[in-house]
Amino acid sequence: MNNKVPSVSQLVNHIKKNLESNYQNISVTGEVSNLSSSGAGHWYFSLGDGSALMQMALFKMDAMRNPVIKNIRAGDKVIVSGSVSVYPSRGTFQLIVKRIVPAGKGDLQEQFELLKKKLQAEGLFDMSSKQPIPTMPKRIGVITAKGAAALQDFLNVSQRRSEYHQVLLSPALVQGVNAPASIRKALEKLIAYHLKAKEEERTKDMLDVIVLTRGGGSMEDLWAFNDEALAWDIYNCPIPTISAVGHQVDFTISDYVADLRMETPSAAAEVLTQKFMALDSDMNRIRKDLKSAMNMELRRRYDVLSETSPKSFLIALKSKISDYKHELEKLNLIKRKEQILSLYEYTFELDRLSRQLVKAIQNKIVNYKNKNMEFEKILGALNPKNVLTRGYAYTQIGDKVISSAKDMAKLENVDVDIHYADGKVTLHKGVN
Repeated sequence: MNNKVPSVSQLVNHIKKNLESNYQNISVTGEVSNLSSSGAGHWYFSLGDGSALMQMALFKMDAMRNPVIKNIRAGDKVIVSGSVSVYPSRGTFQLIVKRIVPAGKGDLQEQFELLKKKLQAEGLFDMSSKQPIPTMPKRIGVITAKGAAALQDFLNVSQRRSEYHQVLLSPALVQGVNAPASIRKALEKLIAYHLKAKEEERTKDMLDVIVLTRGGGSMEDLWAFNDEALAWDIYNCPIPTISAVGHQVDFTISDYVADLRMETPSAAAEVLTQKFMALDSDMNRIRKDLKSAMNMELRRRYDVLSETSPKSFLIALKSKISDYKHELEKLNLIKRKEQILSLYEYTFELDRLSRQLVKAIQNKIVNYKNKNMEFEKILGALNPKNVLTRGYAYTQIGDKVISSAKDMAKLENVDVDIHYADGKVTLHKGVN
């Protein structure tokens, strides 16, 4: 092994020595983003200029000497002075700030405010032009980066809360100079797909809503969603739109133009599945109440039947007759023999009526059981999952449902999932 080749730690320590010795007491200007403070009194933020980003640390003692830090906001342009410090264990560096001076509002923030003011004057933010967001969307278009955390957050929340909708992804770049054009292209594809389905009267394929989303970041990271052309595309979109970009504290032009702004991808998924959750809850409550009512009625009928059973009725009747007999004997009413015989005949008539009553009650119970079975069949028919048990299946590639043989014929070299009532089968479709 060549001993002249340095190890990672040797190389990083060499860089540390050179950077820290050559970049002492330097000044740099840029725009503040990702500003935060710790419980220990330290401040951390990023300083950027649209093309590069650098991490800053202002420790407690230096922060006390620079009280202006408490008035600094994201987007402010500042001049900081300090020394570069390298952290070998992470292979990163930052500037340890000793002095911070405001340099006026940052260029990006100023551009944002100017564009916001312009579009507001042109009516793009007017509430009167907002489209209502559907409460129970069956088909949702999503624009974000393929494989992004924002997409996973949206899918995890929406699929956990509801199974009655489909998500159609139109992937796009969401950061960088090419991101605005990429997002516009993705939106254009979804609109074209929707309009074609509408023209061909394929209502089940039409989109109910489009969600533009990505995770949080600095103003530079989210800048693609501050594009003027994209704002006009969102404004003219025939499909209701939701902008869910960044975190709660982040605002972009798309948030103001879209029909609804949600703080995060997860929040967008929650608002779109809220009605489905309520529907599931109502169905479960109705099913539970119906079952409880039927059980209570059956128990009541059983109790009535038990109280009027032939055995208990005859025992009570014989006891009553025995009491009458003793009373007659005491009164020495032998001459009333005919009346006594009539009493015995009455006894047998009551026995016959008792049997008829028992049979009538049993028939009622059978009728209630049949009605209960009919209610259970109706509830079962309302369950979408039971459709699969009748021999139906559906085909899916990833998150996309294949709804026609024509679409399947176009596919090559893909894994196809076929879902049945008892599970899933994966097949490979080769070259046509």
